[in-house]
Amino acid sequence: MPQATPAEGDDSALLISFPAVVRKKVTAAFDGGRITSDGGVLLLGQAEREMGLCARLAACIADPRDQSRVIHQVDDILRARVLAICCGYEDADDLDALRDDPGFRLALGKLPGSGAGLASQPTMSRWENAPSTRELARMMQVMIGIYCASYPSPPQAVTLDIDDTCDVVHGYQQLSFWNGHHGERCFLPIHVYDTATGRPVAMLLRTGKTPSGQEAAGHIRRLVRHLRRHWSETHITIRGDGHYGRPEVMAFCEAHGIDYVLGLPTNAALRADPTIVKVADACAVKRAEEDRVVLRHYAETRYGAKSWKCQRRVVARIEASTLGMDIRYVVTSLAGGSAEHIYDTLYCARGQAENLIKMHKSQLASDRTSCRSANANQMRLILHTAAYWLMWRLRQAIPKT
Repeated sequence: MPQATPAEGDDSALLISFPAVVRKKVTAAFDGGRITSDGGVLLLGQAEREMGLCARLAACIADPRDQSRVIHQVDDILRARVLAICCGYEDADDLDALRDDPGFRLALGKLPGSGAGLASQPTMSRWENAPSTRELARMMQVMIGIYCASYPSPPQAVTLDIDDTCDVVHGYQQLSFWNGHHGERCFLPIHVYDTATGRPVAMLLRTGKTPSGQEAAGHIRRLVRHLRRHWSETHITIRGDGHYGRPEVMAFCEAHGIDYVLGLPTNAALRADPTIVKVADACAVKRAEEDRVVLRHYAETRYGAKSWKCQRRVVARIEASTLGMDIRYVVTSLAGGSAEHIYDTLYCARGQAENLIKMHKSQLASDRTSCRSANANQMRLILHTAAYWLMWRLRQAIPKT
């Protein structure tokens, strides 16, 4: 006789029995109730509570609502958004589906199935657009404070990598600009990392053109001022590519006791420098005599452009190959170390910062800056950086092999 079909909605009847395995009964059931595929959000929620990220960010934003009628506090709204970003839900409208997810509710200290759900997409969008320019500046100060507080005590020295990255826009948003090098209408936000430890320091949305020397020096000046409020004695070294090898940046660093290792764009004067020319010729001759595919030498000289007020140490990496000669230049305030050490060990280490930027953009989708308002896009950049901090905190907790 055929078995009766379970009544519709009667989940308890949906049982499937399998043959026993090693005398153990095996049964498939579908009566688990509400489940979640994001169990890791509980770890992220604990990391966020320990760091106090969202509470500190929320304290920077004015809340004009009638508190007697508030359902979702600002820190809970930001917390849900940051946790969703960590779990791969980079769009605010994903919160419409996640607001009743058991894992997310538990991570925010709410019991599944009881009370109001988490904040919805419209609420998220309103608070992304809520902060003023001054409030966003305070939030960036908080992010720098979180970076400093991540060290148990002020370090003796840190090296900070500064770089900008192409963030293609989704329309004609505020600050969007055509960039001929990238062939895109984009933003060029600035990222600053403590690359040796993977810590994020600051992220700033800006227009899609290369920063001028005056602009770059202004950003570094504000960054150093906030760092000095926490670390008065820590020695700081700034490292960046040719976009930041500007006389204004070098002059500021020298005036404030900050070392720098910066890329230097080539020019006719550097290419004609007798010291560099002599080493380059010797490198090319030796490569040809030994029939090598590529040969690398190093040289250093004192160089001062017309816009500079003094001469500075310039290191050249000279590479002769079957394709021709390639020379890269680095200007530095460091007096010690060989030319090879300055370039290969110190300057090339900034390549890791580009990997961290890729993690920020690709794995945490921080290039989803599709809001019309520049302030809203800066707010998103802050939220994605907060998500980066949580992922960094979890990586630190993983046992080392």
